[in-house]
Amino acid sequence: MSAITEVQSYVHFHGAPTKGKILMVASSPSISQQTGWPIGFWAAELTHPLRVFQEAGYEVELVSTEGGKLMMDTYSNPTDPSGYSAHDVISLGYMQQAWFNELLENTPKLTEVEVKDYVAIFLVGGQGPMYTYRGNKDLEKLFATFYESGKPSAAVCHSTALLLEAQKSDGQLIVKGKTWTGFADAEEEFADQAVGQKIQPYRIENEARKIEDTTFKVAPPFSAYAIADGNLITGQQQNSGAAAAELLVKMLDK
Repeated sequence: MSAITEVQSYVHFHGAPTKGKILMVASSPSISQQTGWPIGFWAAELTHPLRVFQEAGYEVELVSTEGGKLMMDTYSNPTDPSGYSAHDVISLGYMQQAWFNELLENTPKLTEVEVKDYVAIFLVGGQGPMYTYRGNKDLEKLFATFYESGKPSAAVCHSTALLLEAQKSDGQLIVKGKTWTGFADAEEEFADQAVGQKIQPYRIENEARKIEDTTFKVAPPFSAYAIADGNLITGQQQNSGAAAAELLVKMLDK
């Protein structure tokens, strides 16, 4: 007798009431001091989690570090001539939607939101966060408020740069005693070799391993890898956004 395997999961249907609102935060456009490139957010780290959240029945609001128009990192754009992200049909699909492009045109600044209006927070990565997230006191406070209120608090890829310094209200690092992940040194090395120069001003894994009483883990390069430790959720890199979002939804749906 053959084995039977069944798969079933909820998919939100059109017109059904939303389950709540998730706050997504992306980097406003910046210029890399390392390369001189214009930088911003990584498309898949917004769109892949967005798909997960919408299919699970959650509404999403997008804010940014400075407010205003957002810009995706060039290599993350599936229409870029480099072809680096040409496989990213999820981002490509969203880019055909007028409402999605309007979403990117004029985002509120992250200081304009009320934590009580949202059930969770999700930080979008990209090259911008290496400059716009680390040491950003407003974002640290926002993320810590979500975290300390027990709401799922997620960061993926280079957005985990925030966690290198972000503290709770008692002055302790959020990652103290936690197991978490972020962009790996091996992945930075691969990227540097691909373009023939050092891209980032520092490496998250290298910095994280200097922190006492925390466990920073990475999977093989560019694996989809995410960790939930309590209500702190982290994803390794651009291929991990959906995995982190799924952990967040699972936490909300308990």
